[in-house]
Amino acid sequence: MSVRLAAYAVCVEGGRVLVARHVSPKGESTWTLPGGRVEHGEDPFDAVIREVAEETGCEAVVERLLGVDSRVIPAAERAVPGLPDHQNVGVFYQVRITGGHLRPEPDGDIAESVWTPVPDVARLRRSSLVDIGLALARSRPATGHVAGVPVGGLIQH
Repeated sequence: MSVRLAAYAVCVEGGRVLVARHVSPKGESTWTLPGGRVEHGEDPFDAVIREVAEETGCEAVVERLLGVDSRVIPAAERAVPGLPDHQNVGVFYQVRITGGHLRPEPDGDIAESVWTPVPDVARLRRSSLVDIGLALARSRPATGHVAGVPVGGLIQH
């Protein structure tokens, strides 16, 4: 099984959430939260700020830790056949944008970042990470954990 530690930014302001459109090498688009892999030796707190800057062009500050999500993607559901089961451990932070301008990720997989009204998220083809992040931001559980999100339809791994 492969394992990935990642940090994600949940930025909700004025009833809108900041989402990023990831384009796969096959050209498929999926909306997700700004964020990604924590590099070797990097603190997840620093990683989320770096990822927001890289993917969106914006400066961010962390306001609070929202929680941690751990999910296993079975090999049969991976985008690339032949890969093993994969565990993604995501650390979710509430962030606030403090500067910069939204732009595509240079030489990256994020084609655009936009502020989307929270009710409109349900109509997007999106990563389950978006739903987890919004659930954590909405409920702010003392445990830092919310129930998993079923994958299917518009909700992807």
